[in-house]
Amino acid sequence: MGCGKNYDTGSCVADILKDIVDAQNDIVENCCDTSCDQSINDLLGENDTSNGLDTVPVILYCKDCKPFKGFGAVREHRSKIGDILSSFIFRVKKVDKDNCAVLELLLSDGESCGYDHLKDPTEQSTHDLEATGICITVDLDCFCHVTCLPAINAFN
Repeated sequence: MGCGKNYDTGSCVADILKDIVDAQNDIVENCCDTSCDQSINDLLGENDTSNGLDTVPVILYCKDCKPFKGFGAVREHRSKIGDILSSFIFRVKKVDKDNCAVLELLLSDGESCGYDHLKDPTEQSTHDLEATGICITVDLDCFCHVTCLPAINAFN
C-alpha cells in the first residue's frame, strides 16, 4: 500500500508528491516560468511563431543525483584532434527506440576551453550558449533527472 492519501504507485515519495501537487493545484494555478513544458512551448512558438528559438538546453543527472558532464573534441584538420572540451549543458539531437540519445555539447561563445575545472553546472556560463558540433551518445537509462533551461537560439 502507498503512503499517499490518494495514490498507490508503489513509491512512497511519488505518492506523497502527487498528493502535494493535487493540493497545491486546488489553491493556485500550477504554472512554472521555467520548466521543460514552458521551454518546449517557447521553442514551438506557442505564444510567438517568429521567436527564432531552436534549442531547449538540458542538464541531465546520473542515478547518483550528480549532474552529468560530457566530453568531446573539435576536429581541427582532417587528421588533427583539437582540445578536449566539456559541458554540463546539452542539445538533444536524437533519441532512438533503445533509449540511446545523441547530445550536442553547448558552450558559451568565447569560453570553449578550460572547462575541465567545472565541478557543477552553476560554474558554467549560460550567457550566449552555442552549438559546438561536438556530439556524444548516451544511454538514457543511466539518468534519473532532467532540468530544462529556457529555450534559446544556439545556431546564431
